[in-house]
Amino acid sequence: MGTKRTRIADDVPDDPNEFLPEMSVLSLDEYLDMQAAIGNRTRFEIVYRLSHTGEMTATELDAVMDVDDSTLHYHLNELRDVGLIEKRVRTERDGDGLYAYYRATVLGDGILEDGVEELLRRERAFLDTYDSSRN
Repeated sequence: MGTKRTRIADDVPDDPNEFLPEMSVLSLDEYLDMQAAIGNRTRFEIVYRLSHTGEMTATELDAVMDVDDSTLHYHLNELRDVGLIEKRVRTERDGDGLYAYYRATVLGDGILEDGVEELLRRERAFLDTYDSSRN
């Protein structure tokens, strides 16, 4: 059984709220809401696709994802609510009749690149380093 750590490292604040810059635009709860949102498989895939392909319409997302239309729109709204994606509406429809486009925000790109994708890169590097089949 592990031991319970009671002392926090010297370079880490005792209170997680102290991680925030003094003039932070977002609260700790808002950052945690973003983390919770990206923790859902469908929402992760939406942010992933938007971050790596640029703008997409709901129709384009629907075509590449295995999710029904109402579920897709629910997740798009959840991601918009926490600030991980944004919706751009054109004043005129394009040739396909589409006028609403979604794209990842800077926060969406950041939480993806420095969060889940970074963990996956670290795991890959670890496995590559300690892969006994390579010897």
